[in-house]
Amino acid sequence: RILNISLHCVSFSDSSFQIIPSRLQLFEYESVSFTCEGFNNSPGWKVRNDREIVSRCSNGTVKTCSIDYAFPSDTGKYWCESGPEKSNTVNITVSTGSVILESSVYPAVEGDAMSLYCKSKMTSSNLTAEFYKDNVLVGTGYDGKLKIQKVSKSHEGLYKCKIHGVGESPESWMVIRLKSSTGGGNINSWLHSHSCPIPAVHCCSYFSNPTATAGGQISKYL
Repeated sequence: RILNISLHCVSFSDSSFQIIPSRLQLFEYESVSFTCEGFNNSPGWKVRNDREIVSRCSNGTVKTCSIDYAFPSDTGKYWCESGPEKSNTVNITVSTGSVILESSVYPAVEGDAMSLYCKSKMTSSNLTAEFYKDNVLVGTGYDGKLKIQKVSKSHEGLYKCKIHGVGESPESWMVIRLKSSTGGGNINSWLHSHSCPIPAVHCCSYFSNPTATAGGQISKYL
């Protein structure tokens, strides 16, 4: 049988290997965890930063590990690797200040919403915060939150937030990704309902042609 399928896939990297952190900014002495995806059959996997291998993040059977008590010296770029294979990199910031900026650990996708949160170390209450992109004020959140309803590539840049009388967060680079193909529907739900044996990110990578149909490659998984 031939099925015409419209795939709506989002790709975060050209590689099937991914590092997913639990957060991008955190206060000193807090924890951050990392998950290495796509390394299921790869021996000798490890998490590295600019200086060293993260000692608790290597060679385990579960590809998730954490830094339990982070210090400012843990600030930097992190990635997963196994032999010649290397994942994308993520920037982690450990702050000694009183304010951090919280955001999704995944890149925002063009046309979708993006939310930013300004968090104070002093209180769990939501305080009024100002949000800046490339040092230009872009909005004020009276509940400590800024939501952009539909993002575009013009929203890509360095973001930070400020709570008057408390402090200012470090900056984080927000990436806006283009949708890799057109069409509607939820690819994860479709793959689950059709018992696709490979992860959604691999399926999306596999069908890089937005006009792919079930009469071609995808028929092998039906």
